[in-house]
Amino acid sequence: MDEHTRDVVVIGGGPAGLSAALVLGRARRAVTVVDGGHPRNACSPSLHGFLTRDGAAPADFLAAARRDVARYGTELVQDDVVGVDGDIDDFRVRLAGGRVLRARRLLAATGVSDELPDVPGLSGRWGRDVLHCPYCHGYEVRDRTLAVLADDAEGALHQALLLRQWSADVVLLLHELSEASVEEEARGLLAAAGVPVVSGPVHSLVVAGDEVIGLRLDDGGRVACDAVFVAPRFGLNLGALVALGPRTTTGPMGSFVETDDEGRTSVPGLWAAGNLADLSAQVLGAAELGSRAAIGINGELVLADARERAHANLAPAGPPRRPAVE
Repeated sequence: MDEHTRDVVVIGGGPAGLSAALVLGRARRAVTVVDGGHPRNACSPSLHGFLTRDGAAPADFLAAARRDVARYGTELVQDDVVGVDGDIDDFRVRLAGGRVLRARRLLAATGVSDELPDVPGLSGRWGRDVLHCPYCHGYEVRDRTLAVLADDAEGALHQALLLRQWSADVVLLLHELSEASVEEEARGLLAAAGVPVVSGPVHSLVVAGDEVIGLRLDDGGRVACDAVFVAPRFGLNLGALVALGPRTTTGPMGSFVETDDEGRTSVPGLWAAGNLADLSAQVLGAAELGSRAAIGINGELVLADARERAHANLAPAGPPRRPAVE
């Protein structure tokens, strides 16, 4: 076991974890970031909506972020976390490579996994022309034929109407939803937007060469399209952190870790940021949540250190400083 106890171990080296590490490093905290090297957006050619980084390849973005973090002495470790135990001020993080890291606080930033509809062919095109976020990828498929594969009636209606911002040619496939599940008002809105509705289960994605050209229905019919938008369910990547028992809750998009506004979980000393805490957060939002959590963690540690020194009647850290008097 490493005898040195860090102020913080950050588990997860994506936008949230690295943003937190940057803030904590600049606050002169001893920090180790542990990342397994499996970024959620690795399959996407570019990320968007992040000022100064719009259009950057995800791998290039992470490399630049790691360089920023490393400037402040933060330790970056590529390894998998296989065990977590302990309590506030004495957590222990066990790595697959054999190291055991000790930490006063933990920040979980391990994100989520996308669980796609069970339609053959979707997973192989995920992040390329099978998409889920119009704000992330809508501009790249603008003015093309776009298909929405319904998961629930309300979400499909919203996504189909939203995509009309980017294309005049949008079609909604009900897939496993019944026609009765689409209310009359929704049908009216779709008709007014010029979005046709196709009933019946989808059998598979149709690809020619290296391009999506349509969706095949169970009845043998085919709906032409250039890209497909789906609404995946999100699975939490808590991994070994499950052992600490953070409280989670379930919403329309899936489960997430309950936190307060700064990122504190129900487990004292354990914080969460990024998509673990907010399923809707894009890269920019995840980075902001990481920064906010880091500020909260540092504030909590500052107060804990001050209380410990006061209780022990210790002298202030560093030489005494005389106030300036004019």
